[in-house]
Formats: sequence, structure tokens, C-alpha cells
Amino acid sequence: MKGYAFIEKGKIDFIEKPIPVCGDNDALVKPTVIAACSSDVHSVHMGICPPNTILGHEGIGIVTEVGKNVTTLKPGDHVIIPAVTPDWKTKEVQYGMHQHSGGMLKGINLSSYADGLFAEYCLIRDADMNLAIIPEGMDLKSAALIGDMVTTGFHGAELADINFGDTVVVIGIGPVGLMAVAGAKLRGAGRILAVGTRPKCVELAKEYGATDIISYKKGNIVEQVLELTNGQGADRVIIAGGGNEVLNQAVLMTRPGATISNINMYETLDNLPISCPAWGFGMAHKTIKGGLCPGGRVRMEALANMVMAGRVDPSKMVTHEFKGIEGIAEAYKIMEEKPADLIKPLVWLND
Repeated sequence: MKGYAFIEKGKIDFIEKPIPVCGDNDALVKPTVIAACSSDVHSVHMGICPPNTILGHEGIGIVTEVGKNVTTLKPGDHVIIPAVTPDWKTKEVQYGMHQHSGGMLKGINLSSYADGLFAEYCLIRDADMNLAIIPEGMDLKSAALIGDMVTTGFHGAELADINFGDTVVVIGIGPVGLMAVAGAKLRGAGRILAVGTRPKCVELAKEYGATDIISYKKGNIVEQVLELTNGQGADRVIIAGGGNEVLNQAVLMTRPGATISNINMYETLDNLPISCPAWGFGMAHKTIKGGLCPGGRVRMEALANMVMAGRVDPSKMVTHEFKGIEGIAEAYKIMEEKPADLIKPLVWLND
């Protein structure tokens, strides 16, 4: 089979690999609609994948084969493929940390430790536990974004522990940040201050629930947040994008007792500094949480229910579409270049 793979740090290309062998608990899936992601770009730039690993971890597909122990799926089923597909038999699952089954971050198996979705076929482990059948009538663009963008953005709102009426800052309004805005609104935030500048993202942030837009082009974003909150600072911050300085900015813009939620992947192997005075010299009761998006069948089914009920429409984030397996390279390139009109690119592999 053909796949788009990480070759070495900074290099990707199409390669040929054998079609995966389906194990007793697995499902072999033919991807139909996939999305390129910033974390694919980060992985290539940082060189953190094994050589010749096929990339891609978000999309939907058609089941072509199931193992003998699989009971909830059959060939021909159309499924949502989560970015996080854990081994549900590990002890980390019993800790409530399925995202880290088998070790830190190892729940995001696809494209990190095993071949991903940028291929003609993909093997999904623990298929009964990881794959969710797409509800009849669901928009396929929305379905393709549930497994990563929606679950990640909503997880940012969950980690922030938002109370009714809270002032919430969302830093970065790419697709993950936009879903964080939507999630913050659904969880009862009062004001939602969205930090971003790209016109399409700003427009959609307002549609998803942002009450204020903060532009880093207009000055220091910490000072802007403090001005908008009369010097008090935000109750909650969700970091959904930005460079290595953004964690410190979040600490600086929050009140004592605030919660900072990080769903941003930092492209560094160095430490991330924070302001000790802004952290109250360690005593400001500011909570910092970082988390990898939840995966698994039940999570996907719940988010699909929200989409079907009209609570959120992820399809609005799709700005670029490509066709065929060669379109994967185009989608990756545009995700790497990030033109001003980009939010999310999709590739249609099979209708």
C-alpha cells in the first residue's frame, strides 16, 4: 500500500508498505476522509517519529476486515477514527489516563508509534473500544474532525474547569482553539476573550462564542487581558497555540486561584519558564494543567451526539479540500505554510 511517511527529521515522502495484518482484536480500515494537523508538522520538524512511520491521526474510514474477537463492527461500517487509540488493557487506563496507556503520550499510537491514516489502509487496535460508527446522516466533514480537533478543543475547556460566568481567555484560534471557544461557551463561560488575528479564524471564533478578540499585533496580549478585566485577570486560560512564551503569558494574565489549561504542543525540548512573582512565588493557587485529547469509542459517540444535536458544527472550519492520496502532500504543505485563509484542510481519499 502507498502511504505518506516521516523519513527523517525534516523529510517526508510517499513510500510503499505491506497492507497491515489484522489481529484478533483489530480492525483494518480504509481511510476515506483525512485531515492534516499541526502536530504532524511538529513531529516532522522535531524528528520524534520512528523512520518510515506513516503520518496522520485524524479522519474517518470504512472497515474492511475485523479480527475474530471484534463484536461491534463489521466490514462496510463507516467509522470515526480517534487520534488517541489506546491499548485499553494497560494499567494507565485504570488510573483514568487512557491517553497515556503504555507510557506518557503513548495513547496517541497512530503516526507516533504505529502507522497512521495517510495511507490506503490503517490498522486500529482494540477496535471495539476505539472505533465509533458514524451516525446516519452526519456531515462527513464534521465526522472527520471529531477524532482530534473537537475532542482536543473540548478537552481544553474540560481541563479549565470552567464555572458559569467565568472570564475565559483562549490563546490561539486555529481549529483546536476554535473548538475550545465552542467548548467554553457550552460549559457556561461568561466572557470569552479569543487571541488571534487571521480574519477567517476571528470571524468563526465570534460565531462559536467569543465575546472579545485580542490581537497580538495591537500590543502585549497580557496587558490587553488585564485592561479588559479591569486589572483583575482572567478566571481561566486555555492555551491552544503559540510559542514557548505562551505559558508564561497565561500565568501573567490570570488572577490568583485561576486555572490554566494547556492543549498546545510545544516545539521544543527545553524548559518552559514562568514568572515566579506572577505565580505568587509558588503560592498564588494558580493551577496549570496540560492534557492530551481523550479518545476511544464512548468519547467519539458523545461528541457525535453533540454534532447531530446541533450543539457544534465543526464543518465550518474546513477551508481547503483536496482529492486522492497525492492530495495528502498538498494538505501537509499548506498546513506547514499556514496561509492567512487556512483553518483546516481535508483530503477525500474515497467517496
